[in-house]
Amino acid sequence: MSCQQLKSSANSSRSLASAVGVAIATMSVGHMAQAAESTEDKAVALGATTITGEQTDTAYKADDSASKKYTAPLRETPKSVTVIPQQVIRDTGATSLADALRTTPGITFGAGEGGNPAADRPIIRGFNAESDVFIDGMRDIAAQSREIFNIESVEVSKGPGSAFTGAGSTGGSLNLITKGAHLGDAYNGGYTFGSDQTQRYTLDINQQMTDTSAFRLNLMKHEANVAGRDAVDVSRWGVAPSFAFGLGTDTRVRVDYYHLDTNDMPDYGIPLTNSGTARSKYNVDKPASVSKDNFYGLTDRDYRKSTNDSGTIRIEHDLNDSLTVSNSFRMSRSTLDYIVTNPDDSRGNVANGTVSRSAKSRNSTSSGFVNQTDLSARFNSGFIEHSLVTGLEFSYQDTHNRNYNVLNASGGAMASTCSSALLASGDCTSLYNPTPGDAWNGTITDSQAFTDTDTKTSAAYVFDTLKFDEQWSLNLGLRYDHYDVESSGYATAGRTTSAGTFSRQKTSGLLNYQVGLVFKPLPNGSVYAAWSTSSNPAGETSGNGGLEIAANNADLEPEKNRSYEVGTKWDFFNDDLSLTAALFRTEKTNARINDPDNATVQVLDGEQRVDGLEFTYAGNITRKWKVYGGYTYMESELVKTTLAADQGNHMPSTPRNSFNLWSTYDVMPKLTLGAGATFVDSRFGNEANSVEVPSYWRYDAMATYRLTKNVDLQLNVQNLTDKRYFDQVFQTHYAHVAAGRTALMGVNFHF
Repeated sequence: MSCQQLKSSANSSRSLASAVGVAIATMSVGHMAQAAESTEDKAVALGATTITGEQTDTAYKADDSASKKYTAPLRETPKSVTVIPQQVIRDTGATSLADALRTTPGITFGAGEGGNPAADRPIIRGFNAESDVFIDGMRDIAAQSREIFNIESVEVSKGPGSAFTGAGSTGGSLNLITKGAHLGDAYNGGYTFGSDQTQRYTLDINQQMTDTSAFRLNLMKHEANVAGRDAVDVSRWGVAPSFAFGLGTDTRVRVDYYHLDTNDMPDYGIPLTNSGTARSKYNVDKPASVSKDNFYGLTDRDYRKSTNDSGTIRIEHDLNDSLTVSNSFRMSRSTLDYIVTNPDDSRGNVANGTVSRSAKSRNSTSSGFVNQTDLSARFNSGFIEHSLVTGLEFSYQDTHNRNYNVLNASGGAMASTCSSALLASGDCTSLYNPTPGDAWNGTITDSQAFTDTDTKTSAAYVFDTLKFDEQWSLNLGLRYDHYDVESSGYATAGRTTSAGTFSRQKTSGLLNYQVGLVFKPLPNGSVYAAWSTSSNPAGETSGNGGLEIAANNADLEPEKNRSYEVGTKWDFFNDDLSLTAALFRTEKTNARINDPDNATVQVLDGEQRVDGLEFTYAGNITRKWKVYGGYTYMESELVKTTLAADQGNHMPSTPRNSFNLWSTYDVMPKLTLGAGATFVDSRFGNEANSVEVPSYWRYDAMATYRLTKNVDLQLNVQNLTDKRYFDQVFQTHYAHVAAGRTALMGVNFHF
């Protein structure tokens, strides 16, 4: 079957499923509208673009983590942990994980060449965290763009954290807390429409079935063009049912399923000016000076389709009042199929006013499972109070990747020097006036090359908070991972390699720990000092990103990282407002770098360092006034690397300054106004510091009006000034353009 036939078939099935989702959501919205006036007040205002069945919690401040591994309240946890609550997600009008993360300083985003043109590639405190995303405490390794329709909150843990998470987590990790069935009935939904043909339907139903069981269903359908980008659009739908049994009893069971289907036009953005061999830290390349609308892809060739499915069962049993055993098991499968235009080919075309439409591609399938068993206990040993969690984890991940051969009309590679013939065939386009609707008559076939990556992990861990008195406590954590990764497949001939099969394997033992001492001078505040470590083995992205096991690193031991952090956390205004501050240093002491004497292999001879200061705030200043955000300063340095000229340079995608503020005020009982500001400093795209994107300010605004007890309207205007800015940069080719001004009006129902 041809690639076009496959695309057509996939489109048909997606269209059918999407239609069903829209129909369900539309009928539900109509039902809720009829019932709105007669329903008692069971909820507060709902945000414009998302819904939740637990409307009573509108706080911006979180006191505890949902993770069992944090054995103390957040105020007494010696680590920087930021919780993005549901109310912030609703108020800011976020519709994706990337949107939600923009409310938190110290996080930037990497460009999509790590295996997915639009994947979540967060960079936390200067280090890649693409494989450090967890769902309810279990690793979610697949390369994907995550939705938030089924997310209750997002927990951002900063600093090396392999004691908590296993492999990776050099700069931090993300834990997404999903919506689950609960006691009590709640029926919520919304319809959002807006600029750039945006339409979003959401439905959240929670139904108590018996005194101890409940069912919850979340549905979402989203269609939109991307503001400020020609011919770029997104389309997705999702469904997430949840069953819970034994609620309020000693034995509790929760069963969840999640499905997300996407069909987008991928967009790599605007090419760099590409000064070629003259590029250096003294002659820095920046995005080309062209209209921010310019899209260099081909609408009849480029596409990105993905699916994500997972099923989870959690069992929890209270042995007594102070001892609980739990088990969580998840199976997942994801697919990714795309062809995306890379708007520069390093052939000198950009300097001549043209762009070659070379292509990146992938057709991959990832599947696997995770199983965690935890024992939580509270007990005393003499005068010391213990809050202990110990557990075992087993996981398996298999990823199959195969690219496409994308050839021009003459049967040659797409990365070519542009000519009049290639401009006429659609293989090239104008730098200043690209034409994405060009008829393209090239060919797409499956590549002979493929890669299978298998990752197996067995781990044991223990965490304990030792409370000596009301003022002093010691937080300890230890984890050991047996990490095994194997990669095999077939490679076509390259510039310096011959074609043939290959097989690589590396087994590593990862021992990591964290130690934190906490002092509470007053009941509402703490001061802490902490030391933590992490490890980065070869192939830690399990074939789904840019950190794959390869011929040049398969024999290397894991990279080792450590962090020193001192900080303080305080709650004010009757514990309604949280303020935190921290000083930190993160060091990678044996970074993988290319051997200065042999560029075909890597050695553990590099060193990287990030020194920083962080300040966050979250909660209520007054009963009507809420604030959320923070500030991060980072001074990064490549202490030692392959090229002597690069030593002392800044680390890629690590801005010195980043700032976020979101605030709302209840102007009247029925009217709430909100506004936000985001600043991100300039960032370099490579270790040579020869590619840079400029700093930017972004402003957002919101207004919510409660029509009745059960119906409200919410207006969000994102990127209020229609600022042209770049949220991602790739070291050699392009910078991704963020969405322009977007206006969203939501009509929401809740009863």
